[in-house]
Amino acid sequence: MSRQQDEHGVVLTGYFSSSEARPAAGVSGGDDAECPVTSRKTCHYLQSRGKHVRGKSPCSHCGSQDSLDELPLDDYWKEVENIHESGAGDAEQQEEVQLKVTDEGEREEAWLAEVGLATLIDGSASDPEDSLALLSTLTRTQAAAVEKRVETLKQTLRKKNKQHQVPDVRDIFKPPAAQAPKLEVEVLPARRTENVQGEVGSGGPVGRICENGGGTPAAGMPDSEINVEISFSEQALLYKEGPKGTEARAQSDVDDKLPNFKVSRDRTGVTKVGDLAAQDMKKVHRLALIEMTALFDTAGIDLKPQKALKLKVKESGLFGVPLSTLLEQDQKRQPGTKVPLILQRLISHIESEGLGTEGLLRIPGVATRVKAVCLELEAKFYDGMFAWETLKQHDAASVLKLFIRELPYPLLTVEYLNAFTSVLKLPTKKQQLQTLNLLVLLLPTSSRSPLKALLEFFRRVMDHKQQNKMTLNNIAVVMAPNIFMFKGFRSKVSELQEFSMATGMAHIVRLLIRYQDLLWTIPKFIMNQVRKQNMENQKKMSKDRAMKKLLKKMAYDREKSDKQEKNAAEECAQGLIRIQAPQFSKISMAVQLTDELQVADIVARFVKQESALQEKKEDFCLYEVGGNINERCLDKEAYMKNVIELNPSAEWVIKSVPH
Repeated sequence: MSRQQDEHGVVLTGYFSSSEARPAAGVSGGDDAECPVTSRKTCHYLQSRGKHVRGKSPCSHCGSQDSLDELPLDDYWKEVENIHESGAGDAEQQEEVQLKVTDEGEREEAWLAEVGLATLIDGSASDPEDSLALLSTLTRTQAAAVEKRVETLKQTLRKKNKQHQVPDVRDIFKPPAAQAPKLEVEVLPARRTENVQGEVGSGGPVGRICENGGGTPAAGMPDSEINVEISFSEQALLYKEGPKGTEARAQSDVDDKLPNFKVSRDRTGVTKVGDLAAQDMKKVHRLALIEMTALFDTAGIDLKPQKALKLKVKESGLFGVPLSTLLEQDQKRQPGTKVPLILQRLISHIESEGLGTEGLLRIPGVATRVKAVCLELEAKFYDGMFAWETLKQHDAASVLKLFIRELPYPLLTVEYLNAFTSVLKLPTKKQQLQTLNLLVLLLPTSSRSPLKALLEFFRRVMDHKQQNKMTLNNIAVVMAPNIFMFKGFRSKVSELQEFSMATGMAHIVRLLIRYQDLLWTIPKFIMNQVRKQNMENQKKMSKDRAMKKLLKKMAYDREKSDKQEKNAAEECAQGLIRIQAPQFSKISMAVQLTDELQVADIVARFVKQESALQEKKEDFCLYEVGGNINERCLDKEAYMKNVIELNPSAEWVIKSVPH
């Protein structure tokens, strides 16, 4: 690993291709038999640009055990050259983002604040009860991650002679019996648990996070399945501490194939990003950050989060505008927009012209035309005056790539870019995918939704590979420099670093495209932790004296709710469930429960009776509302009887799905 620091305190990291620094999971094999690193064309290209590896020419490096790269990188370096040429001669040079690695202590303090545990620093958090509820759900590896940050912060503050009252980690997780409120959070190993019945979790931090748990995380599970019922970091710990045979399994995982991984499903269905209410997504974000940190800790990987120094950015326009700003201006025109309108329009134009165009995304458009198109789009896009019929296919693809790399902050965010580039250090493909899953959950919506739109587009391009000659590898290699080499990166990174990081970037993009359906799933163990937090918070609220007046005012509503619950209990005893449908003419219906009744069957019964809604072709979903969740759009393949067992106090409401 190489690190350089400039006068601004900017630290840049490059990953070399030595055997000790090489990602254990390797990278995908390409078709190039001449040279594991590059073809001779790329070697010639690198030599022509003065690029060398460890003092040797790239060709002399071929065939060595140090090779980081098994992907053919000809197109990568051609794309880099195109980026160079497209930026040459720009009259308006935008200020480049400056990155800084946060100091120790500052890093831990920011981390604890982001996961909602700022109260552990100085007790000033606005909602300490929420922190206690979060702590009560943590697994042993998650608890260890919190302990490590608290202890590091404590030691740092001691060195700086600050008087922060940071508690001892032993007091956090094993408080004295006399301390109130009591928080029995014992750091215990994962164990077999029973099905969630209303109250999610009991006892230590592991709680009831594994409905079918027991033994090792992969017990009875095919190698191609991703276990989402047990904490990923717990699985990694058991894998690490397992018998010597696990080392052989890890080595067998280091190959050039991408297995058909899939998420393990149960009868309660899966939860996707976008299925949850904002309150619960906030909890998901906190838990995902703790879990990702615990996963890297278990693997012995030290993450160095970066932050961007203040940057003057454009506040309007299309290109070089922060995604959050762009979405704000688009939402004024089309409320609810999650993907920038210009990105949507470019994708739809490329698809309308035909995805079978040979070399799509790889062959660059004419540079002068691309610049002219960008200027014209800036002036005419929102007025609807741009002549899309004149935009050529390869020019449109070049504009799309330019839009991505001209973002003032990277699509994968400054905060998590190091984590994305560190994913390949994890020892198995499963752990790499689990970490990418957590990173997707951590991205802000302004980045996550455009990323999803791009990945879905790339997959559609790949579906036409027979015509356009763009395979998964081809797309990943071409798009990697556009996604990772944002403004400010290439001017600071050395050519040696750029060379050594090339394949890692391409492989990350490859994994994102290949496993996008898996990556946008919220793991079930996190969902169960969210449910337990909600239950703990409800208990605290019911005991809070300050809530008594409010509860009195709510007496009528409570009485009404009690009647509804009584009616629901009676219906349940008869094997019925009450479904609410306020948008339908029949606003409520009792449905007979059976073991094989799925959510899709219930929705279909209502829609079938509404001919007007069928004509509109609206998409409807059955929502789980209240109980131990705020609101969740149910998986249509879930079995209703099992979902009710998961949250018996919830209401069930059919609503249209927002787009």
